[in-house]
Amino acid sequence: MTVDLKAYLEDRRAMVDAALDRVLPPESAPPANIHRAMRYSVLAPGKRLRPILVVAGAEAVGGRADAVLDTACALELIHAYSLIHDDLPAMDDDDYRRGRLTSHKVFGEALAILAGDALLTLAFRLIALEAARVAAPTTVGAVVAEVAEAAGTDGMVGGQVVDIESEGKTISAEMLDYIHLHKTAALIRVALRVGAILGGGRPEQVEAIGRAGRALGLAFQIVDDILDVEGNLAELGKTAGSDERKQKATYPSLHGLPASKARARELIEETKRLLVPLGPAAEPIRALADFVLERRS
Repeated sequence: MTVDLKAYLEDRRAMVDAALDRVLPPESAPPANIHRAMRYSVLAPGKRLRPILVVAGAEAVGGRADAVLDTACALELIHAYSLIHDDLPAMDDDDYRRGRLTSHKVFGEALAILAGDALLTLAFRLIALEAARVAAPTTVGAVVAEVAEAAGTDGMVGGQVVDIESEGKTISAEMLDYIHLHKTAALIRVALRVGAILGGGRPEQVEAIGRAGRALGLAFQIVDDILDVEGNLAELGKTAGSDERKQKATYPSLHGLPASKARARELIEETKRLLVPLGPAAEPIRALADFVLERRS
């Protein structure tokens, strides 16, 4: 079975974008400025990788895309909140994101912080609402716990903390993997896992897709590190070279570009091997893995 990835991504991205427009408060709802800020960041052009992975995870175990859309949106809201906060002057101090000015440049730092807070809060409300749509509502409790772990100090936030603490320092390869696995891979892994859980996947299917998600997430961040060296603003939608300017620990800085590219390829092959037990239904995830390796933004 082969997948027309371009058509698949266009269809799922349109589905996710329509759902995001539906779940976000309208700009006219008071207080209008916070809702404008939330929509500005979330609805900016993007790959929608994390919500698409939720959908693909559900489909890989026989579930339906429309049955997991709210949780898919929740993962995108968490991702957007993290980008808003990452871009703040106290963090990475970036001016551009997804090809346009960052939230704090448009709305000010205070409103940007609150927009991120509001998106994180709304994300968990959306996941909770899935209880009305699944056969076993208690399943949603497990999904909430998994997403909270992936987004908190055992995942994304923890990785970000160690990343900040490592700036300007020489760190080990093991510590760099820790940063990438927590800061980036945790949310990609959990996107696939919760999709499979809500899609009715058996425990062994959820476990297999989670291992694949871990490898995919690490590959994604390595490619991100490479693009920060080789990319440009037009391609990336953000300023390239920021990692070097901030003296961040990255794969190219520690291992060099050739070894980094080789490691990313190995991880993508590992992702596809780990998906073998899921059969043809996981073909979109395999195609997405190749997309992650080949992307230029």
